[in-house]
Amino acid sequence: MKKFKVPNTYVIIFTVIAICAISTWFVPGGNPQTWQVFSALYEGFSQQAGIIAFVLIIGGAFWVVNSTKAVDEGIMAFISKVNSLERFSLVRKMGVGNIVIVLIMLLFGLFGAVFGMSEETIAFVAVVIPLAKSLGYDEIVGVCMVYVAAHVGFAGAMLNPFTIGIAQDMSGLPLFSGIEYRIFCWAVLMLVAIVFVLWYAAKIRKRNSDFQTHEKVQDETVSEPEELSKKNAWICFALLTSVTVIFSASYASDCSIKLGQAEFDAPWLMWVADAFFVLLSILSLRTSVRMYILNLLMFTIVYMVIGVMGYGWYLPEICALFMALGVAAGYSAGYSADNISKEFIAGAKDIFSAALVIGFAAGIIVILKNGQVIDTMLSSMASALDGAGRAGALGSMYGIQTFINLFIPSASAKAAVTMPIMAPFSDMIGVSRQATVLAFQFGDGFTNMITPCSGVLMAVLSVARVPYEKWFRWVWKFILLLVVLGFLLLLPTLWLDLPGF
Repeated sequence: MKKFKVPNTYVIIFTVIAICAISTWFVPGGNPQTWQVFSALYEGFSQQAGIIAFVLIIGGAFWVVNSTKAVDEGIMAFISKVNSLERFSLVRKMGVGNIVIVLIMLLFGLFGAVFGMSEETIAFVAVVIPLAKSLGYDEIVGVCMVYVAAHVGFAGAMLNPFTIGIAQDMSGLPLFSGIEYRIFCWAVLMLVAIVFVLWYAAKIRKRNSDFQTHEKVQDETVSEPEELSKKNAWICFALLTSVTVIFSASYASDCSIKLGQAEFDAPWLMWVADAFFVLLSILSLRTSVRMYILNLLMFTIVYMVIGVMGYGWYLPEICALFMALGVAAGYSAGYSADNISKEFIAGAKDIFSAALVIGFAAGIIVILKNGQVIDTMLSSMASALDGAGRAGALGSMYGIQTFINLFIPSASAKAAVTMPIMAPFSDMIGVSRQATVLAFQFGDGFTNMITPCSGVLMAVLSVARVPYEKWFRWVWKFILLLVVLGFLLLLPTLWLDLPGF
């Protein structure tokens, strides 16, 4: 019997688009789509232009950084430090690689749970994948350490304003109520995710039996490049310090950190970041230009996090940061303007084909919206729940949210579509609105990691150079596990007296 082969990513996307277009002819109230299929592709690119531009800029910026061999030097230095911990028996028993995976996943799981980290993971994936590969793992482990962890945390969030905040508001519930049980759910989901990733990582490391010792790799990758002149790097440091100080003097007082319901002014935060940037830049420059370039990469991410949390930055500001990173890294390494441009274009060109997938995938959502079938399908599904019993109805609502998320990955959009129907219906069948919000939350989070309609997923896979078909083969079992676990976590809301439920 011939083994089933997952079709090419483009084949999958165009097949789904065709199915969605055909459905508009048969769903009551639908607006039949024919030639609009092709215009939907254009509209998809228009809607996802920000993420597409972000991916191309990320690809170009990291190509410039990688061309300087800074990442290689940093990884080998990190591995050398981490390996020194193996002298402790407990660390040796647990495995250095396992400790790194757990810590990074917990960090990004917390980010996803608190402020709904999503698009920001694209940049972090580009940083973590080389680390994962240097530890003997593959690109999928790198994606899991950042993207999967953030989205599992997103699904089990306690303070995420994009899921819980909107859904509770539309359901007439106190903002972020029921946090106690949500913390428990987050812990269970993260534990399962970490164990699953560790299991897969162990298989990969065992399979990569030809993985060389870190010392040998270090000799081959770090010792060969010539030492770079520090003149340009010092000039770059002076210019960037001036820019950050001017920015802080102008905007530091506007920094307001939002964590769930809590909000506090942090006018000192940018100044602290600037102080550390100056200190670590000087220390790294005393070591080598490549360590300084790594310092630039680290603080690009630091300023991105501060900007997102404190100033409400989104793709335009983040793109500007990484564009500046590419220019600064190239100049610090002694590249001419022509060389920086060539390296940047090479990076964008390398990722261009995969970036096209993001725009094509968005065409699926356009077809469904223009075909006017989403509301009809949702209303029909909700009507079918009548008489299913409390457990059955709650499970069905969860199933509907999970299914719809395959086509509407946006949490806010889906909340606007589904919660006005689901919340009143839950009152009719004796299910708490809080449980309905939790069903929405789980349904929104898990399938984000598999749907080709998610621009963030397609962007992450593009940056990681992981074909969608390869990702699908790996992730579907994990998604199925999470979906089942989500249903089991919903059941106590029916039978136990939980705070806020």
